[in-house]
Amino acid sequence: MECLYCCLGFLLLAARLPLDAAKRVHDVLSNERPSGYMREHKQLSGWSSDENDWNEKLYPVWKRGDSRWKNSWKGGRVQALLTSDAPALVGSTITFAVNLVFSRCQQEDASGNIVYENNCRNDTGPSPDPYVYNWTAWTEDSDWGNGTRHGHHGKPFPHPPKWNFVYVFHTLGQYFRKLGQCSVRVSINTANVTLGPQIMEVTVYRRQRRAYVPIAKVKDVYVVTDQIPVFVTMSQKNNRNSSDETFLKDLPITFDVLIHDPSHFLNESAIFYKWNFGDNTGLFVSNNHTLNHTYVLNGTFSLNLTVQATVPGPCPSPSPRPPKTTPSLDSPVPAGDNALEPREIPDKNCYINRYGYFKATITIVEGILEVNIIQVTAVLMPVPQPDNPLVDFVVTCQGSIPTEVCTVVSDPTCQVTQNTICDPVDIDLGDMCLLTVRRAFGGSGTYCMNLTLGDDASLALTSTLVSIPGRDPASLLRMANVTLVFVGCMAIFVTVIALLVYKKHKEYKPIENSTGIVVRGKGLNVFLNCAKTFFPGYQEKDPLLKNQPGIL
Repeated sequence: MECLYCCLGFLLLAARLPLDAAKRVHDVLSNERPSGYMREHKQLSGWSSDENDWNEKLYPVWKRGDSRWKNSWKGGRVQALLTSDAPALVGSTITFAVNLVFSRCQQEDASGNIVYENNCRNDTGPSPDPYVYNWTAWTEDSDWGNGTRHGHHGKPFPHPPKWNFVYVFHTLGQYFRKLGQCSVRVSINTANVTLGPQIMEVTVYRRQRRAYVPIAKVKDVYVVTDQIPVFVTMSQKNNRNSSDETFLKDLPITFDVLIHDPSHFLNESAIFYKWNFGDNTGLFVSNNHTLNHTYVLNGTFSLNLTVQATVPGPCPSPSPRPPKTTPSLDSPVPAGDNALEPREIPDKNCYINRYGYFKATITIVEGILEVNIIQVTAVLMPVPQPDNPLVDFVVTCQGSIPTEVCTVVSDPTCQVTQNTICDPVDIDLGDMCLLTVRRAFGGSGTYCMNLTLGDDASLALTSTLVSIPGRDPASLLRMANVTLVFVGCMAIFVTVIALLVYKKHKEYKPIENSTGIVVRGKGLNVFLNCAKTFFPGYQEKDPLLKNQPGIL
């Protein structure tokens, strides 16, 4: 009898060996899955358990470092790039995208074949064969194109001509296979996905006649959360750098809330935004994602935002009903209390509130709030310079005192820059922001000038159009007349000086006789008065000397 038991045990063990030797999907796709992993997650719609058997003859399995990887693709290696639109709010849809990056000079054509790019040379030189993989010819020469569908669990797929890659996605103890070209997308609903970070792994196979060859493996982490993913952008006029979270006092800050919802899961939800700006102004509640707020004090403040949205969610378990008193056999049964009658099933479309949070610490400082050009004046020159006319701009500002001034001169459309100049404000303006900026222009015409005043925290801008008039023929004639008169006066002056010198050498006169000095004085006065008559703008305090305070 003992011998019989031993034989039966041996037969049972022999019968179990093939089952134990068969590889499962999780053995092939991941070696990091703990025991009982599948039992911790709910079923994903359309996905299969990775406890299924894997057909290694049809889909070979190569470990990392296997020498066969070097020959899995002609001309080099293929790289797979896996991305997702995570983080995802639980209940929404998350999408994964896989893109294949081929070796140099290789690309996919419209038919799904892999070909060499035109006029591209790799390390091996040009290939006489334009195809890397001509899968269309394989389909015509074999029985892949008959459309026969085989079973699942590692068995062949039907093969339309353009689907030459098999992508096997694996996550949460389940897998999903998809046929495609050099890029594919797969979406899953996260209602049954466990909260927290998860791993998505993808193995890519290419066609090789009646079998497949692995060419790439990739994995990435994605996150499913029960909090609404919220981001806030902050911007402010005249703020030099919003990214440092430093803003200006007495100017409104624009807060714009961005909710990460690529699957539009919250499109039909009522969303409310609750703001606390940390400056004792109270709580602001709005249904608009954009809000302006002005801080009137300097300092550091804590900003807190709570976003509330009503979304579809699991319904709570029904509360147990209290037991009813059993009536006697002679008592009538009230309608609706018969245990054999069907009860009305409540609506299963339940809603819950989801929340998102944002916090930031912002700093408020003084800054330049506004700048204005209050006067534009052409600078009068002692000698006309029509090629480089000068213009003075009288500028005022509000807020802090600037430390630099910059001007950008461009064409009338303010698109083509012609000249850019920046100067430090090294003059003492006191408590009043008033200064004069002098700039040269390249001849007559209309110019757009942008003027900015800046300090460490702010940058204020204003613009104006400047028209430089051209010189008409009448003005040129007047300039010629002035020149002739000037030459005549100079001739008279030279003549007087020559006569005086002649008289001095011809005749001696005592020192007390001042007639010659008076004549020379009169002659010099006549010349100077004549010059001032024709050059009324010529004075010792010429603007070119820049001895006027406040000119830059």
